[in-house]
Amino acid sequence: MLSTVLDVQRPDGAFYLWPRVGADDELFTRELFAAQNLTVLPGSYLARESGGINPGRGRIRISLTAGVDQCVEAAGRIRAFIASRNN
Repeated sequence: MLSTVLDVQRPDGAFYLWPRVGADDELFTRELFAAQNLTVLPGSYLARESGGINPGRGRIRISLTAGVDQCVEAAGRIRAFIASRNN
């Protein structure tokens, strides 16, 4: 569902997604919360900068710890948010 709007792959054994958002990850996170009341974590918060590069920058972490129905609903809200940003 999200792969049509984000660069995201199904994890092999993890319970989170790590998509590239193509923008400032912190700004994306704040705007997503303001627009859709969804909390994700900026990828830059999870990685340490080394040599001027933060490998988490431009990514977000989406936890899949809620029930399936809630995760599907959240994915739909993320899609709606991205669609509204692209208009």
